[in-house]
Amino acid sequence: MNSDVEDEERMPLLVIMGVSGSGKSTVGLVLSTELGVPFVDADDLHPLANVEKMAAGFPLTDDDRWPWLRLVGEALAGAEDTGLVVACSALKRAYRDAILAAEPRARFVFLDATREQLEARVANRPGHFMPASLLDSQLATLEPLELDEPGITVAADLRAVDIAKQLATV
Repeated sequence: MNSDVEDEERMPLLVIMGVSGSGKSTVGLVLSTELGVPFVDADDLHPLANVEKMAAGFPLTDDDRWPWLRLVGEALAGAEDTGLVVACSALKRAYRDAILAAEPRARFVFLDATREQLEARVANRPGHFMPASLLDSQLATLEPLELDEPGITVAADLRAVDIAKQLATV
């Protein structure tokens, strides 16, 4: 059977990526509903120590992230039958490579937002463990998708429902 046809018949395994405030969770949830597949917010997969560290205003190190990224990849790999949309920052190419090592069929959607958009969104998110003070460290860490990576970049200035509808047809 043609591998392109096989890929079309398989359930989607998508990672909605970007910095804090880009709309990953909102777009991911709307897209998962649009596609009829489960949704996981990778924030919920962080070990408690990571959450506590970020809540205290300290950025995560790569050593903090590797076990978490392994869990993200495993969640995708375990969802071949159902499909899955995961909201995950996946800020560096090495992080995306770690996810792809666990699930090579994963595809990334980078939500590209301006600093002004991000600041406004993060400032208006009461109760989230990720403080606005860590936005600079996320922007400094961010390596946008490269042309040879499996995924697309989408402007994050549209409404989540419009982004999800656009992605559902890709």
